[in-house]
Amino acid sequence: MPSAKILEAKQAQVAELSEKIKAAASGVIVNYQGITVDDDTKLRAELRKAGVEYKVYKNSITGKACEDAGYGDIRPHLEGMTAIAISREDAVAPAKILKAYADKIESFALKAGFVDGQVLDEAGVRALAEIPGKETLVCKIMGCMRSPLFKLAYVLQAVIDKNGEQTPAAE
Repeated sequence: MPSAKILEAKQAQVAELSEKIKAAASGVIVNYQGITVDDDTKLRAELRKAGVEYKVYKNSITGKACEDAGYGDIRPHLEGMTAIAISREDAVAPAKILKAYADKIESFALKAGFVDGQVLDEAGVRALAEIPGKETLVCKIMGCMRSPLFKLAYVLQAVIDKNGEQTPAAE
C-alpha cells in the first residue's frame, strides 16, 4: 500500500495532467519504444518549437487523467512504453510531427489521440496529421475570398476599357 505522501503526489500528477488535457486543442499517445536518444532529442525540440508539450507519465496516471478529462476510451491504448503530446493551440501539430517520426522510425508508433472531445484511434490520428496547418488553411480561405473580388474587378475593367474604345471621338 503506497504511503499517503506518494498517493498525494500521484493524485497531484493526475490532477495536473487532467487540467492540461482539458485545456488542450488535441493530444496524441505514442509508443516511444526503440527511439534513440538522438531521435528523441530532435523530436522533443521539434515539438517544443511547435508549442507541443511531450512527456512520459505512468500509464495509470495518464489513464486516470484521461478519464477525468472525459477521454476514458483512450485507456485501452495505454500499454507498454507510452508518452503523451499535448497542444493547447494547434490541433494538428502533435499528430503531424509524431506521424512523421512514426513513418521514419519503425518501432515508434502512434496509438491514439483526442481532438474536440473525441477519441481517435491510430487511423484517426494519421488522418488528423494529413490536415493542413492553421496558417495554410487561413491562406486558402483568404485566397478563396480574394478570387471573386479580383474576377469582378477584371470584368468591370474590361467593360470600362471596351466602352472607352467605342466612344466616338469629338470632331
